[in-house]
Amino acid sequence: MDAFPAPAAAMVERMRDAARSDPAAAIAFQGAPGANSHRAIMEYAPDALALPCPGFADALEAVKDGRAGAAMIPIENSHNGRVADIHFLLPESGLAIVDEHFMAISHALVAMSDGPFKIAYSHPQAIGQSRAYLRAKGITGLSHADTAGAAAYVAERGDPDIAALAPAMTAELYGLKVIEEHVEDARDNTTRFVVLAREPRDPAAIEERDVMTTFIFTVKNVPAALYKALGGFATNGVNMTKLESYQQGASFSASRFYADIIGGPGDPAVDRAMEELAFHCRELRILGTYPIARERG
Repeated sequence: MDAFPAPAAAMVERMRDAARSDPAAAIAFQGAPGANSHRAIMEYAPDALALPCPGFADALEAVKDGRAGAAMIPIENSHNGRVADIHFLLPESGLAIVDEHFMAISHALVAMSDGPFKIAYSHPQAIGQSRAYLRAKGITGLSHADTAGAAAYVAERGDPDIAALAPAMTAELYGLKVIEEHVEDARDNTTRFVVLAREPRDPAAIEERDVMTTFIFTVKNVPAALYKALGGFATNGVNMTKLESYQQGASFSASRFYADIIGGPGDPAVDRAMEELAFHCRELRILGTYPIARERG
């Protein structure tokens, strides 16, 4: 639990102490202080106690063992697709999605000196979102566990020839210079985060706005199974806003699917569609029903 660069370590310990004093108010996140997930918590719940964790699995574990009341996890980016490993970790965590949050993502090039630089460290998502910028500057992006951790690593190294792609706030946190801001390739760069907790929300108790339901399923390994399984959503007028497949294990026999739909259990149309889906599946599990933070379509 202590795999943070030295410049971040003292800050991390202070944040952990605060979270220990009131675990119910703590929201765990993956990364060092100043990471985009930390920024998302500051936007979503300004009074929450942010709890830094080295990895996504660590953040989920913090919720499971009661060190945090919730976790803020990035699940997909508008320009670089889904965040690696999350679709595997969420179903196995036993936690429920209770909310979502969208945040505009802006990266800065931060460093000890003014450059020029041949290497910039960052999370693979940030590197992918700034690919054209890095290529134009002749900078090679190298993977790091998270954006803020990359900035702390650059500060720890003290090497004037390396930089990091990270939120601009990390420069102040770790004693670096902001060389250039807004280095992401697209100005509409947005990441969707989900909030996870030990207990799911009751769909009937969500009154403030429309709801979304996220679930995973595996169809039976027979011809046209997926086509038949999804037919109920069309015939019942249920809008499916996301459908992604991924393989489990090495069998390659059947894909597991991750899906989002508008609506939740208790809605007759959703109930009918889910009943038809279940008939064609050998696995179906709802990961959560929660308020929609941004209209789809």
